[in-house]
Amino acid sequence: MTTDNATTDNKAIVQRALTELVGTGDVDALAPLLSDGFVHHRPDSTASTKAEWLDAVRAALVPLAGMAVEIDHVLADGDHVVMHSRRRAPGGGPEIVVVDIWRLDDGLITEAWEIIEPVSQAAANLTWWAAGSGPS
Repeated sequence: MTTDNATTDNKAIVQRALTELVGTGDVDALAPLLSDGFVHHRPDSTASTKAEWLDAVRAALVPLAGMAVEIDHVLADGDHVVMHSRRRAPGGGPEIVVVDIWRLDDGLITEAWEIIEPVSQAAANLTWWAAGSGPS
């Protein structure tokens, strides 16, 4: 059974990890907060290991240095923490909305899921939801 203290601790761990990453751009500061068996899941059903994900984040941060990040929500329930944010690339780049889901175990982030949607495409991505547009 997960306690309220564990929920609060898990939320604090994720917030610390993201603050370090966004505030300093120091990907190496994330490494000790991830379990050795960490898995990052993408919407296309691909996954990456801890080392692969850290390398991908490191590579992505080079062109995104100075990215504006506005955190709208951080919610925690037991071993899961969910963050909803808006991000804008430097120089007035496109705005995206991101939902990150983190699972923690024994104080370490063990799994992550990520959903990214460009704000400019949000209306087009809702067409499947419109009445009568689904499969018969």
